[in-house]
Amino acid sequence: MTQNKLKISCQNVCKTFVQKETQHVHVLENIDLDVEENELLVLLGPGQSGKSTLLRIIAGLEEPSDGQVLLNGKKVTQPGPDRSMVFQTYSLFPWRTVRGNVEMGLKWKGVPKQERREIGQKYIDLVGLTGFEKSFPHQLSGGMKQRVGIARAYANNPEVLLLDEPFGQLDAQTRYLMEQEIVRIWQQEKKTVLFVTNNIDEAIYIGDRIVVMEGKLPGRLHSSYAIDLPRPRDHADIAFLELRREITSATELTL
Repeated sequence: MTQNKLKISCQNVCKTFVQKETQHVHVLENIDLDVEENELLVLLGPGQSGKSTLLRIIAGLEEPSDGQVLLNGKKVTQPGPDRSMVFQTYSLFPWRTVRGNVEMGLKWKGVPKQERREIGQKYIDLVGLTGFEKSFPHQLSGGMKQRVGIARAYANNPEVLLLDEPFGQLDAQTRYLMEQEIVRIWQQEKKTVLFVTNNIDEAIYIGDRIVVMEGKLPGRLHSSYAIDLPRPRDHADIAFLELRREITSATELTL
């Protein structure tokens, strides 16, 4: 991985949720993580390891209990247009078409209709939904719905794209196709991407670098792996399988 400008820096990030005033749940502890500009970093960990909470803190949707997150050297205190997030659930407006959903952020920004139509169409084409512009979410498959979410995120021209287990609800074949698509789009757009998953194969297939979280709370960083495999990657390649065995044996994750 070539050395690029530092984009995100998580410095001693901790997070504790208070329940019923007396119950404290320690979710993150002493997270130090740097992400380079244009890096595709995968945050890998099982359920209840704090990875989604860390992503939400980077997005500005949660505040850390201690520590800080810096984006371009400036402290993150709230959500901003420099970050877009894609969730596991299909967070689309059911009463709006594909085009309407993709253009929504641009409309809120006050982008003129013709300009947002051109931008929206660019990303509808990019994610392979040409011809479905007038379709509503209930007319789309799960994979197509996530394509709409990804197109909407990119249309807002963020500096950082945050994806929180976006393919977790998809069947195996659609999930594999979407993994190929997210790599293709990243290679074309060259944004900084943080991708959260609990799937080791998915992490190796997608990432420039994998950061593994421990499998229990409070969430801590366990290990980091630079992925030097050429793209497109082959799940049956010996180097791919060896890396999968290494990560599996070093963690409490199960395939």
